[in-house]
Amino acid sequence: MGFFSRLRRMMANREVPADGVAIMAPVSGRLVPIEQVPDVVFSEKIVGDGLAIDPTGNQVLAPIDGTIGQIFDANHAFSLESPLGLELFVHFGIDTVELRGAGFTRLAEAGQQVSAGDPILEFDLDYLKAHAKSVLTPVVIANMEDVKALEKQDGEVVAGQTPMLRAYL
Repeated sequence: MGFFSRLRRMMANREVPADGVAIMAPVSGRLVPIEQVPDVVFSEKIVGDGLAIDPTGNQVLAPIDGTIGQIFDANHAFSLESPLGLELFVHFGIDTVELRGAGFTRLAEAGQQVSAGDPILEFDLDYLKAHAKSVLTPVVIANMEDVKALEKQDGEVVAGQTPMLRAYL
């Protein structure tokens, strides 16, 4: 476990749950192994480990309670940090940054405290399917050095309701 993650937990006076931290699906759809994402940054786990979702619906929700670290200018991705120090990165689609925000509406802001299930972004799935390289949406844990074990689910998920990952810190 990293020094800063331990320090954050001590300062927050929170114990790490023995049953791990449930990470909810931020979008509805079908889970896809991260290795199948058509971008080496994700498929080779350069930014972290996790899963991708082949999305349905029109909103991206917060997968955990925490603070939004950054929402990218193109509104296609955001980072989120939990009170336990878990750092998540949610990236809608592949090469969606090139759309310069078209197809996305921001519903939350950097620095905002959110609860799992709170809306972060809205998206136009038909537009994005027509204009993006892929709509597969990676959800990765950026600080894998703080994760002892990661359980990955499979099948269909419902945004804000279905756990897709469980991280043991």
